[in-house]
Amino acid sequence: MNWEKLEEADWLFRKMTRKFVKERDKILVEGINLPALLILHKIIREGPQPLGELAEQLDFTTGAVTAVCDNLENKGLASRSRGTDRRMVFLDITEKGRELFLRNQNIGSCCTSLLFDGFSEEMLNQQIKGYRKIIANLENFSKVILELAGENARRRTPAEKRKEGKYLSY
Repeated sequence: MNWEKLEEADWLFRKMTRKFVKERDKILVEGINLPALLILHKIIREGPQPLGELAEQLDFTTGAVTAVCDNLENKGLASRSRGTDRRMVFLDITEKGRELFLRNQNIGSCCTSLLFDGFSEEMLNQQIKGYRKIIANLENFSKVILELAGENARRRTPAEKRKEGKYLSY
């Protein structure tokens, strides 16, 4: 495989991710961010959600979900409650939250349209296939890298340097 192409793909993937997060984080809709709108949408579709499951299903850290939920609750858009198991905390949407989401439900489709503007159906299918492959490749990513770092630390001789490419890497 062409190492320079791999480095370029890695660089562009990370650049895209950083740029998306940077742009997404600039957006406040009536005082709440886009991840909060995503959470409200999930509750509207599926009912009250356990906070831990929100974090897992939306790929947020538990700390990020807690911060978003605090904001939603402080603005009167959602409320927390405990289930029969007191350790389980659920988030539900209020009427005010439902109205806010319905008023702004076109934002999600606008985001998607902007991100994939100019893509043909064939390009979208390739993109989807690529995303699925990357997600599968990430399954043991941290484990493999940490094992390699551990092996490197145990070595007595310095590792051979590979040829430096033109893209910044880890």
